[in-house]
Amino acid sequence: MAYGRAKKYIISRTLHPYIDIVKNRFPIFNIYMLKLFYKMPTALLERFAIQKIWECRGFAAWLLFPLSLLFWAIASMRRLSFRWGFRKTEYLPVPVVVVGNVRVGGTGKTPIVIALVQALRAAGWKPGVISRGYGARFIGVRSVSGQESANEVGDEPLLIAQRTQIPLWIGKDRVAAGHALCAAHPEVNIIISDDGLQHYRLGRDIELVVFDQRLGGNGFLLPAGPLRESLHRRRDATLINQNASISSQQRETQLAQAARQCVDAPTFSVQLQTGLAWHLTDPLEHCALSTFATQKVWAAAGIGAPERFFDTLRQHGIQPTVQAFPDHFVYLETTFLDIDAQVILITEKDAVKCRAVLPSVTASRVWVVPVDAVLEPGFIDFVLQKLKAISA
Repeated sequence: MAYGRAKKYIISRTLHPYIDIVKNRFPIFNIYMLKLFYKMPTALLERFAIQKIWECRGFAAWLLFPLSLLFWAIASMRRLSFRWGFRKTEYLPVPVVVVGNVRVGGTGKTPIVIALVQALRAAGWKPGVISRGYGARFIGVRSVSGQESANEVGDEPLLIAQRTQIPLWIGKDRVAAGHALCAAHPEVNIIISDDGLQHYRLGRDIELVVFDQRLGGNGFLLPAGPLRESLHRRRDATLINQNASISSQQRETQLAQAARQCVDAPTFSVQLQTGLAWHLTDPLEHCALSTFATQKVWAAAGIGAPERFFDTLRQHGIQPTVQAFPDHFVYLETTFLDIDAQVILITEKDAVKCRAVLPSVTASRVWVVPVDAVLEPGFIDFVLQKLKAISA
């Protein structure tokens, strides 16, 4: 409670003058989102187009840099409150692997979580997953079977549950979700936390930090940059979600840049592999993406990095009209009603929401583009060796 009051006091005394200055002199930035400061939702930042300044250290980034110092102070205070014992970290009865990021927005965590679950299961482990359940309507913690709606449990947990068919529990309190999962499924001997890198109350045995090809942008903390924490924060490994279309030289350059961010942790590459598209109304009906190259296509994505999805379609010869929605976008019956296209392509994350709301006349044109994360064999061996040492 004392920490919360101190945080609010610091914000009220130091943040609002900057808000007034920037709002009055530079209305384009509309810094209303800075009032939310530490818990800024990515969708809100996207709405104000602030992500455009995050890739370079231009004038706007330096203008906001004093606020980044304030963000650093608040985040450091929170982190140190756990390190010094003012707030307690609680460990679960089984090892915990956290898959998260220090950059806001989508970096491809969900496919990596799914691939890690499959790799651990193949190695003889019995994994479970915990997640926050962003956007879900519930109180406390609850299980996810894959039969619920995205409104009930969140789009990412629903997708993970449907793809993996393993025990999955959600809740804002990941510690409580983890305990509930262990109690309900005593056979589970390892838990993967989908995100939660900054949820310090959850004890973890392995931390995996995920980036995409943008890496850390300009390297500044929010709001001048895209980072929740320093690029050099402690971790066990760094995963770079790389575009399959880049050259081997570009791939090595990205890996080298990431390796310099945390010299004490290894860096591994992840490739997103596109599968056959499947029909929204009949998941057993498949076709190659190249089939749509000669058709009039509308592509929509409500994910953290929609351009990555659109680029994938272009690499398959498709020239779509694109529509980028905010991450975790809530689809309605009328969302695609007036779209003039033969085919509508969406992501799996969008599909778990669209299947429940789109009328049949619209859904008949919708195809889903699945992706699988391909993990390096060396990375899987690294995780297994870590777990072996933990269990010894």
